[in-house]
Amino acid sequence: MSSASASTRNISRVCVAGGIAASALLLLAGPASAHVSVQPQGEAAKGGYATINFKVPNERDDSATVKVEVNFPADHPLASVMPQPVAGWDIKVTKDKLAKPLKMHGNTITEAVSKVTWTATGGKTGPGIGAGQFQQFPLSVGQLPEDADQLVFKALQTYDNKEVVRWIEEPKEGAEEPESPAPVLKLTAATGDEHGATDKATAETDAKQADADRDTASASTSAASADSSDTTARVLGIIGIVIGVGGVAYGVLAGRRRGNA
Repeated sequence: MSSASASTRNISRVCVAGGIAASALLLLAGPASAHVSVQPQGEAAKGGYATINFKVPNERDDSATVKVEVNFPADHPLASVMPQPVAGWDIKVTKDKLAKPLKMHGNTITEAVSKVTWTATGGKTGPGIGAGQFQQFPLSVGQLPEDADQLVFKALQTYDNKEVVRWIEEPKEGAEEPESPAPVLKLTAATGDEHGATDKATAETDAKQADADRDTASASTSAASADSSDTTARVLGIIGIVIGVGGVAYGVLAGRRRGNA
């Protein structure tokens, strides 16, 4: 056997082994990347409201996803959670009492949403999310916390064969992604378009209205004072005329009396 043939065979073996290893890596990476995730439509700014989508892919070739449960963080409760209807799915919003009531827009909130559950109802193409498909579940949420950079939602994905996949592991910064990561919503800094800006604009409008009311009141007072002065002048004028007429009449009568005398 020539040295050239041996070298060729060795190179072939290395290439085959490398291909197998690369395929294995792709197979391992595939399922890890296809997990339940959450993304905002636009931005999710601190202290504001946002519309968010939970994206649920089906990872099984022989089963359909028929139920999705999303648990909300208890350390940053959200008082307002409104689901958008999704065709072919029933939606249930679960609320729990708060250990510490929240203040929102001057109101006291004693309960917050703890879980939202979507359950497939079926359809012409079969119930739930089929193989090679995904489904988005939109929610309007708020008021987002001002003292957090992210919100972690733990999710459960149930297949029609009763298998439950728990997406509940919280990712750690600087660490590798866990095998079953929980959906994480990144929060951005307030942009000025949130309720803080609205409150400021409302306060400025109220201040302008108060100034206008004061100007109106001042004008009314001045007008009333002017009217009062005019009325007093008229009364004094009339009294003066009456006194003058009385004086003239008295003088005429006195003159007649002296003439008769």
